[in-house]
Amino acid sequence: MAIERKFVSEGVTRVRVEEYLSRELKRAGYGGMDIVRTPMGTQVTIFAEKPGIVIGKGGKLVRQLTQDLSTNFNLESPQVEVQQVANPSVNAQIMAERLATALERGWYFRKAGQSTMRRVMESGALGCEIVLSGKLTGARSRVQKFLEGYVKHCGEPSITIVEKGYAIAIKKLGIIGVQVKIIPGDAKLPDRFEVLPPKPYSAETVEESTNIGDDVDAELAEFEDKVPETLIEGEQ
Repeated sequence: MAIERKFVSEGVTRVRVEEYLSRELKRAGYGGMDIVRTPMGTQVTIFAEKPGIVIGKGGKLVRQLTQDLSTNFNLESPQVEVQQVANPSVNAQIMAERLATALERGWYFRKAGQSTMRRVMESGALGCEIVLSGKLTGARSRVQKFLEGYVKHCGEPSITIVEKGYAIAIKKLGIIGVQVKIIPGDAKLPDRFEVLPPKPYSAETVEESTNIGDDVDAELAEFEDKVPETLIEGEQ
C-alpha cells in the first residue's frame, strides 16, 4: 500500500470510530477519543463525563466495544482505556452534545447558544466559537455564529490548541448542525510573550563587563602575535 493510501485509510478509520463511539456512548457524556499505535496493539483512549456507564457492569460494555473495534474496524489488538473528563464545561464535544440536546428540547437557538458560550467562558476558557447551521427559525436555512474571547482559525495552533466538537440536533423542520470550538485556559499561545524588566546595574555587572573586554583584547593580541607580519602588511 502506498504511503498516501495508508494515511487516507487511517483517517477514514479514525472518523468511523469517532462516529461509532459518539453514537454508542451518548448517554455517558462522550468527550472524544485518541488512537495511538503501540508495539502491543492499538491503544484507544475514551474521554467521558461518566466513565462508569462506558465500563458497564463488570466491564461488559468495554469488552463489547473492544470486540466491535476489532471486528468492524479492523483494529489490531485494540486496548480500550476510559478516562474521566476533569472539566466537562471546557470539552468541546460534550458542550456540542449538550447544545444539540437543548435545541431538540425546544430551546430558542439564540438563548441556547448564548447560555452555552457563557458557561464555557465562566469555566476559564480563553475563547469560544459556536456555529449553528440549518433551519433555525423557518423553512430557509441559515447560519448563526456566536463568538467570544480569542479563537485561532488558521495555522498550526488551530490544529493543536483549538478543541473542536460537532453534534446534530434532529427537529421537525430538519437537522441543525452544531459546531463548537474552545481554547482551554491552560493553552500556551505562540503569539503571547512576556517582556522582563531590565536588571539594575551594580558593581558586579560593571566588573564582569570589564573582565569580558579585557579577555577580548588579550585574545586579539595573541592572534596578532601568531599571524606573520608579511600577511598583516599585505592587508594594509
